[in-house]
Amino acid sequence: MELYERIIEIVDANLIYCLIPIILILMLVNLIFKNRFETKKALNLIRWTIIAYTLITFIVYLIGMVTAENPNEYAFINRATGPYAWAYWLMFLGALILPLTLFIEKLASKFWYVLLVAFGMKSGMYLERFVIIITSFHRDYGTESWNTGLMESASYGIGIFFLQGLVIVMLTLGIFEIMKRKKTGYNKV
Repeated sequence: MELYERIIEIVDANLIYCLIPIILILMLVNLIFKNRFETKKALNLIRWTIIAYTLITFIVYLIGMVTAENPNEYAFINRATGPYAWAYWLMFLGALILPLTLFIEKLASKFWYVLLVAFGMKSGMYLERFVIIITSFHRDYGTESWNTGLMESASYGIGIFFLQGLVIVMLTLGIFEIMKRKKTGYNKV
């Protein structure tokens, strides 16, 4: 693993994944303590960190695209034009375009807008995972690479969720029924 990839991993784990709670806490501190702490400076530091992170990851992405042996087979072309292109372009918007709007000083000085950008980046990360996994399944036609265990475990998980929902509904209805009987029982006495 190269150094820049390791740096991006460290920033991901320690800052980008925690971006939403960080901004919410800054908003809360700003609301409670007004101008006692330097929340605007902290917000500005987060803003420039987001911009730098976005530019570095985009440059790494472009380097990967340019240095690919066969650019026609690179994931950009396959995923940007396939049946899940809508998710790819939403990912691109949330992870690249929206953070670059932090160059606009008037927007970047607002806590709510930086929070919106953080939500957009997080959505972009999840859409990236969605695009990678779904397009891999969609374009894989060979039976030898099918993972039926994954599908079985997914259906098992869905079944457990439905079973859990059924139990919760039965318990809730049972509690309401007991409360109704006790209420009518006390009224008769």
